[in-house]
Amino acid sequence: QGQLAESGGGLVQSGGSLRLSCAASGRAFKLYPMGWFRQAPGKEREFVAWIYWNGMVTTYADSVKGRFTISTDNAKNMVFLQMNSLKPEDTAVYFCNKYQTNWRRNEFWGQGTQVTVSS
Repeated sequence: QGQLAESGGGLVQSGGSLRLSCAASGRAFKLYPMGWFRQAPGKEREFVAWIYWNGMVTTYADSVKGRFTISTDNAKNMVFLQMNSLKPEDTAVYFCNKYQTNWRRNEFWGQGTQVTVSS
């Protein structure tokens, strides 16, 4: 069923930047757009951004629009999330996965990468 490996998280001060990476192995992931999602402590997992593998279309959650940029390296099956102007409310575990309307039903998730933004 493939594998997802997220990396690049860490501790950063408010206003700082981080770049997350996602390695997606397995043919199934290339059949769908890819997305980034996040889950803060005590909250439901939420959508952050999605992109087609060719990079032609991107969509962002309102909370990150203008601060985050999603991109892909199609040849290497990698997805990235450049996060700028980070805020404490961006603190969460970040996950990548295939994006579809019912993404909450995705059965397989990677371990995610922790992003902590201090005020």
